[in-house]
Amino acid sequence: MCIVNARARFNPPLPVGYYGNAFVYPAAITTARKLCENSFGYAVELINKVKSEVNEEYVRSVTDLMVIKGRCLFTTVRSCIISDLTRSRFREINFGWGNAVYGGVAKGGVGSFPAVTFQVPYKNANGEEGIILPIWLPTKAMERFVKELDEMLWNQTKFSS
Repeated sequence: MCIVNARARFNPPLPVGYYGNAFVYPAAITTARKLCENSFGYAVELINKVKSEVNEEYVRSVTDLMVIKGRCLFTTVRSCIISDLTRSRFREINFGWGNAVYGGVAKGGVGSFPAVTFQVPYKNANGEEGIILPIWLPTKAMERFVKELDEMLWNQTKFSS
């Protein structure tokens, strides 16, 4: 499930100062076999493709469907939600003692969303900018995640050498 911000998908876009969220969550569909047989890039491309297909017509169609069928509930069970805060400018907030060093979340999970995390901008001591993606998972899931990530990165290094 990919949550897509719909604010700029309208013509004209929703006005500046519009209060509230405007989003849809389209699904990228594949099989477990294809995910396992392909590289991590395959999954990234699926997500990019489904996100790029969200336009005003899609958003209006989802809205019409929700009116006809009722608003569907989505489950957070076995879901990973990643929200992009890289353009939020939290680091620029100044309460009188200088700009923030970090402008992101303090811990993972928000209420009924235990597996939510946020991409946040970061600048290291050398002034190099990047993105931090904090990950919070139950212990066993984190151990598996670390193992999978290590294998993926090791294989990537091995094949690019």
